[in-house]
Amino acid sequence: MSNASETNQKTQRFSIHEEKDMTMKEALYMVYEALKEKGYDPINQLVGYIISEDPTYITNHKNARGLIRKIDRDELMDELIRNYLGI
Repeated sequence: MSNASETNQKTQRFSIHEEKDMTMKEALYMVYEALKEKGYDPINQLVGYIISEDPTYITNHKNARGLIRKIDRDELMDELIRNYLGI
């Protein structure tokens, strides 16, 4: 088989949104900053979102709503409690 044929046999990857992998902490910080920039109290808004899972607590500014929805709430709560208790 020629190189051109071999290349055509491989699966091609396509992504419309090539976002770098980011940690939950990085995403949460970006959401926090976006809320702050828009004049909201970021802590109150994040608590409202975590309790209700209502995305309207989070602004669309800088794709903050999209970022927060990628974070699993259970994992976030687990991480927050572990961090708070220092375990």
